[in-house]
Amino acid sequence: MTKLPNNLYTAEQTRELDRITIEEFEVSGTVLMERAGAVAFDTLKQHWPQAKKICIVCGTGNNGGDGFVVARLAEEEGLQVEVLIVGDSNKIKGDALAAKQRLEGCGVATQTYGNGKLPLADLVVDAIFGTGLKGAVSGDELYAINALNQHGTPVLALDMPSGLLANTGHVEGEVVHADVTISFIGLNQGLLTAKGPDCCGELIFDDLRIPSGVARKVPTSVKRLHVTSPIFKKRDKESHKGHFGHVLVIGGDIGMSGAARLACEAALRTGTGLVSLATRYAHASMINSARPEIMSHPAERDNEIQVLIEKADVIAVGPGLGKSEWAATLFVAALNSEKPLIVDADGLNLLAMEPMFRDNWILTPHPGEAARLLNITADEVQADRFSAVKQIAEKFGGIVVLKGNGSLIYSAGTTYLCDEGNPGMASGGMGDVLTGIIASLVAQGFSMTDAANVGVHLHAAAGDAAAKGAGERGLLASDLMPAIRRLVNLD
Repeated sequence: MTKLPNNLYTAEQTRELDRITIEEFEVSGTVLMERAGAVAFDTLKQHWPQAKKICIVCGTGNNGGDGFVVARLAEEEGLQVEVLIVGDSNKIKGDALAAKQRLEGCGVATQTYGNGKLPLADLVVDAIFGTGLKGAVSGDELYAINALNQHGTPVLALDMPSGLLANTGHVEGEVVHADVTISFIGLNQGLLTAKGPDCCGELIFDDLRIPSGVARKVPTSVKRLHVTSPIFKKRDKESHKGHFGHVLVIGGDIGMSGAARLACEAALRTGTGLVSLATRYAHASMINSARPEIMSHPAERDNEIQVLIEKADVIAVGPGLGKSEWAATLFVAALNSEKPLIVDADGLNLLAMEPMFRDNWILTPHPGEAARLLNITADEVQADRFSAVKQIAEKFGGIVVLKGNGSLIYSAGTTYLCDEGNPGMASGGMGDVLTGIIASLVAQGFSMTDAANVGVHLHAAAGDAAAKGAGERGLLASDLMPAIRRLVNLD
């Protein structure tokens, strides 16, 4: 078993990896199935060493074939094994049929699943579907998935929790909730976003020792986000604040000053030399008093915002901005500048009302904001996050960060997926912190793509660090600030 790879694949690409391995590199399908079963059985023993009775639920495809291999190896090791086949066993063909026959040759009889409860066991192996599922589960497979979830024992899923769509991480109906999922040959992108992480439990990957040349024949445009330390170069001793950029945050309408302050403070903690805030008169002095390092300015008139824009290297517009006439005026002023923009929150909602295309901006929507940008529903966004993030970039230009479980960054034809972060970050102000981080990185000289990628990584890693020890529930956006400072100072 290896660490999770950076390349992520669709189901179709994974099958192509499999085909090339077999046809062009002459590694037989039987060998691959035996390797997959052996790795899965090793995983079973490592995670549940006390398990004595195993129930393996197999479909009629190659995923079921992997399950037959696991069953045979468990039998050979002296475990009690029950194998249930879901569907018409006459449909089992090729390598899967050969694996079934080898299992039966060891004296293990397979049974047809009869739409009832699963037998008592210490562990259940889900080998019903692999990566080929296209839509909602029905029929015998639906009964089996429900029975498996109601069984009350740990679940090991092979390739993919049955019911999860490999390309999107979406679920249409019922899905297996596994404790551990082991993926083979190519890691499917749906395992790491949307419903994928919740269904997978612990995710393990093994490439089954396929030749290194196989992957070069199947290019992919989806990558797992990988950021190495150190992120920043060591600063010269003669450095001054002007060397590290000037961020302008525009936002903080009445009652929403906290969002703007969080964005400003995150920019400072990420290392920006100067941070200005354009906000309401009522908030300017209050924020100056609470965080004197933020240069908080009232911006109620056009000339006031123009002076601030001229001094900035990058503009973050949207945190607590609202959708009032005041907000729209400041938003238009930011759009009319040629400065790089980070657009979030109500900046995105204003943009949805009057769409425009621009190259030098980073848009950071959550699913609801993404839905407004595309004029669809949030459920439709979540049903295919990879398509949604690409569509937003094609419609509006620039770089797009689609926030959520498995945040996606789309830039110049490549999608990066962040598999860090935790549910504790589902609280008010977290998006404002991300906006400030990304703006700070742009101000400090990072390219727009690197700023988006590194910013998403820093934000997620800081959330994980802040949740460590104290826990996820009750995590506040401001709790990330000490972690952000530590992370940007790692050597």
